[in-house]
Amino acid sequence: MELAVIKPLLSKLGTLLAEEYSLIRGVRGDIQFINDELASMQAFLSNLSDSSTDGHDDQTEDWMKQVRDVSYDIEDCIDDFAHGLNPNPRGNDWMTKIRMTLYELRTYCRRRSIATQVAVLKERAKHVGDRRVRYGVPNPEHGKKRSIFAGYNAAEHQEVTRRLIGINKPVGVKDMPELEKWIISDDNKKLGVLSIFGFGGVGKTTAAMSLYRNCGVEFKHRAMVTVSHNTDPDVVLNDILRQVGPQVKDQQGHDSTGSISAKKQATLVPQCMLNFFQKSISKLSQIRLLCGNQEEDGIASNKEHARIKGELQKHLGNNRYLLLIDDVWSSSTWQTILNCLPANEDGSRIIVSTRFEAVASTSHVDHHKFHKMEVLSEKDANDLFDKSLLECMGAGGSQPRQNNQVPKRLWEMCGGLPLPIVTMAGLVASKPQTDHKEWINVCETLFPEPQVCHKPEEFMRIVNYCYIVLPSDLKTCSLYLCIFPKGGKISRKRLIRRWISEGFISEKQGLSVEDVAETCFNQLIERNIIRPVEHSSNGKVKSCQVHDMVLEYIMSKAGEEDFVTVVGGYWSMVTRRNKVRRLSLHNSDSKHAKKADSLNLSHVRSLTVFGSLDQVRFNSLKTRIVQVLDLEGCRGFKANHASVSDICEMTLLKYLSLRGTDLSKLPSKIGNLKYLETLDIRETEIQELPKTVGQLEQISNILGGNKRTRKALKVPKEMKGAMKTLRILSGIEIGEGSIAASDLSYFTGLKKLAIYKLQRSDQVFKDLLSSIQYLSGYYLQALVIDDESSDFLNTLDSMSSRPTDLTALELSGKLLKLPKWIPFLNKLVKLTLSATALGTDNLVVLSKLGSLFSLTFSISPANQDPDVAAILEQNKSDSGGEIFVSAGGFGKLKLLRIFVPLIPALNFSTKATTQLERLELRFKRLEGVHGIDKLESLHDVFITVDDKAGEPTESILGELKKRSSGKYALIINEY
Repeated sequence: MELAVIKPLLSKLGTLLAEEYSLIRGVRGDIQFINDELASMQAFLSNLSDSSTDGHDDQTEDWMKQVRDVSYDIEDCIDDFAHGLNPNPRGNDWMTKIRMTLYELRTYCRRRSIATQVAVLKERAKHVGDRRVRYGVPNPEHGKKRSIFAGYNAAEHQEVTRRLIGINKPVGVKDMPELEKWIISDDNKKLGVLSIFGFGGVGKTTAAMSLYRNCGVEFKHRAMVTVSHNTDPDVVLNDILRQVGPQVKDQQGHDSTGSISAKKQATLVPQCMLNFFQKSISKLSQIRLLCGNQEEDGIASNKEHARIKGELQKHLGNNRYLLLIDDVWSSSTWQTILNCLPANEDGSRIIVSTRFEAVASTSHVDHHKFHKMEVLSEKDANDLFDKSLLECMGAGGSQPRQNNQVPKRLWEMCGGLPLPIVTMAGLVASKPQTDHKEWINVCETLFPEPQVCHKPEEFMRIVNYCYIVLPSDLKTCSLYLCIFPKGGKISRKRLIRRWISEGFISEKQGLSVEDVAETCFNQLIERNIIRPVEHSSNGKVKSCQVHDMVLEYIMSKAGEEDFVTVVGGYWSMVTRRNKVRRLSLHNSDSKHAKKADSLNLSHVRSLTVFGSLDQVRFNSLKTRIVQVLDLEGCRGFKANHASVSDICEMTLLKYLSLRGTDLSKLPSKIGNLKYLETLDIRETEIQELPKTVGQLEQISNILGGNKRTRKALKVPKEMKGAMKTLRILSGIEIGEGSIAASDLSYFTGLKKLAIYKLQRSDQVFKDLLSSIQYLSGYYLQALVIDDESSDFLNTLDSMSSRPTDLTALELSGKLLKLPKWIPFLNKLVKLTLSATALGTDNLVVLSKLGSLFSLTFSISPANQDPDVAAILEQNKSDSGGEIFVSAGGFGKLKLLRIFVPLIPALNFSTKATTQLERLELRFKRLEGVHGIDKLESLHDVFITVDDKAGEPTESILGELKKRSSGKYALIINEY
C-alpha cells in the first residue's frame, strides 16, 4: 500500500523539479531532499515486502503507516503547489523580465506559504526516516527473495483466452436431478419454495443459479435478485418487477434506477401541513413538524410498497413464474418479500438461498422443500480444484505444470468448501514455478496437519495469505474493489480507467499503461479474487463480482490501511485516521450524507456516490485536489445545479463519470480540467460538448451518446486541441454543428471511433473514408458507424486501402452487400452488421474470417425503417426462403446473434460452426431453426420473441423446447 502511494508521488516530484518555478530560496533543495528520502523509503519498503512471509510486526506496520501519511501530505502540498503557481514566463526580452517581476510580486505570499509547508514536510520526512532506526524497525534480509512471492511478468498475461460466461455447474450436489424435477413438475399447482441453506462458501449460489438456468424455459416469467443483509425489501421487489414487467417510470419519466429510500427522501410534506406548522415558533411545534415529516415518509413508504405489490400481482398473478432470491439474511425481510408475491395456482416456484436454517424455514407455504448444502467429498474436491486450475491457467495464459508439483494437501486442507478450493487453485495458477516443497510449506503455514478449513472464519486465513503474496500493485488494485457495493457488478473498463486515474498503474516492460491495467485485471481474475459474471461479445470480461466473503476481508484490510472510507455499506468501516482520502457513499440518504459530512473531507482525492445526489454536497470537499469523481447512475443534478459548477473547480480531476445521470448540459468551465483523462457522459441528456473541451490537454477517453437508442453527441471543431492524447471517441455525430469528418484524421492516436449519426453529404462521405483509411495506418482497432441513409455504407468499396488491423467492426444501415475488403480483416474478432446483409452467400464469405469470435446481425431500435421489412422479405426470397450455415469455416466463432423482425428458416449443416457456444435470436416472426442438435459445443440458446407472435412461431418454439432437453439451456423471453 505504501509503495502504491510513493510511486506516483515520485513522478510528481520529478516533474516539479524539472519545471522552472520562482521559489523562495532553499525550497528547491528541500524538494530534492524529500524526493531522495522517499526514493530510499520506496526501496526499503520494496525489500521489506519481499522478505516477509507472514506480514510485519506492530512497530514495522506503524512506521509504514507514518511513511504513507507523510507521503499523502507531501502529495497534497505538491498538488496545491501546481494549482497555485504557474511555471515562470519564458524568454530573455525586456517584456518577459517585466512579467517575471510582476509575477514574483503577485505570488510572493503564495510562494512563502509553500516554502513553509515544504520545510515542515522535509522535517517530517527526515524524522520518519530517523524514527525507523531509533525504534529498531528491522532491516529486510537481503538475497532472500522467495519464488512464491516473485512478481508477475506483465507481458505474459496479455493474451487472454476469449470466452463466454457460463453458469458453473455445481460439484458434489448428488440430488440436482431430483431438485430440477421438483421445480419443473406441475403436479402440485400451488406456489412452491425451494430453500437452499448452508454456511458461506459452500456453493449455495452456484447450485441455485444452475437450477434457475436449467429450469427457466418451463416458466412464463423469470427473475433473479440478490438480497444480502440491510437490503430494503422494496428495492428487491422493484428489481423483480423490472425483470418481469415493463419499465417502471418515475414522475419525471425516467426509468427507476435509484433506490426506494431515495424516493422516500424526495417526498414532500403537504403544503397545508407546512402552513399549519409555520404558524408556531415554539419548540413543541418544531418537534411536531419533525414527527409530521416522519409520518409522511411512512405514508409514502406504505403507498410505494402497496404499488409494487399491486404491480407484481398484476404481472405474475395469472402466469407461471420462477424466481431466484439469493443470499437472504433476515427472516423478516424474506417474509416481507414472500408476502408480496402472488400464490397462484399455476405451479410457480421460488428458489431462495440463505446461510441460516432459521431463514430457510420461514417460508410459510404449503409446498416447501429444503436442501442443505454439504461439503464436498475428497474426489469432488479434487475434481473442482483441477477444473478451477485449468480455467485459471486459461484466463491468464500460464503454462501447464507437472501434476507432482501440486500436493493433495492444497485442496484437502480446504475441508471440502468450494470457495477455499477455487481460491487456492487461483493461487497455484498464478505461481507456475513454485515446487512441491514450497507448496507443502504454504499448507503448513495455513493449516498444520491434520487441521482443515471447517468454517468461514478459517477461510479468511487463505484469503489473507493470497493477499499477502500479491505484488504491491495488485494489492492496491484489489483493495480498490471495496469502493463498489456488495453484490453489484463491476465494469471492467470502469475499474481499470479508475486505477489509471488514481496512479496505481504505470508503464511496464514496454507495455502501455492501459495494457498493464488490463494485465492487473486478468491477474485478479486468474487468482479468483474477482470472478467474471458477464462477457462482452468480443469474449473479454465485461463485468465482474467479488464474493461477499472475499469482499469482507478486503474491506477490513482497506479500513486498516485507511485506504478507502465507505459510508452506508453492508459492513461498517472505522476510519483510523482523521483524514479521508477515498470516500465511497453506498447509501446517499440524509442519515448517511450527514455521516459523510461529519468526516474530515478536506483530503478526499476520490469520491464515488451510488443512488441520489439530493443529500450530497460538494462544498465540504477541498475540490481542487479531487482526482476521481464517479457519479454513475446518480439522480439529482437537475435540482442541484451547484454540484455541476463545483465539478469545474476540481482542477486536478482525471476521471469524471456522469453516466446515466439526469444532467442535460456541461458548463463551459469544463475546460478548466486540464488533467482530465476520462469523460463519461453516456446515457445522459447531454447532446453537445462545450467548445472549451479543446482545452482538455490530457483527455484520453470521451464517451457519449446512447448505444441502445443511438442518440449521438455533438463534438465541437475545437476538439482538435486534444488530438495528441485522445484514444477513444465514442457516440459522436458527424454533421452540422459538430466536428467535421476531415478533422478526424488529426486524431492519430484513436483506437476506437464510434459514429452514431452521420450527415448525408457526398463531401462528408469522401472525407470520412479518407480519415478512416488514414487512422487505420496508425492505431485504429474498433470502428462503429451508424448510417441511417446507408449512402455512406454503399461507398465503402471505394476505399483504396483496407483497414486490416481492425479487431471490431459495426456497420448499421441498409447493407445489402458486404464491403469487398471484409474477407481480408484477418484480425477481426467482433463483427456486427445490418440485418439486411443476412444471407447464405454472405455467411459463406464471413465464414472465412479465421479470428471471428462473435457475429451479430442486428437492426438498431432507433432505425426501424419501413423499408427494412420489404428488404428482409426480398433477402428471404433471394435465399430461396432459407438461410444455410454450411460446414467448414467459422473456426473460432462462439457467439451468433440475429436480432431482426423476420428470421427466415435458419439451417445449420453438420460440422458447421463447431465452436459455437451461444445462439441468440430476437424476432417477431420465425420461419424455423434446424440443425441446432448438430452443434456439439452449443450450451446456451437465448430467444426473445414478440408477445404477439403468431401460432406458427409458437409451434416452432414448442419444438425447440422438446429438443433442448439435456443438450443445451434454452431461455425464452417475451417483449
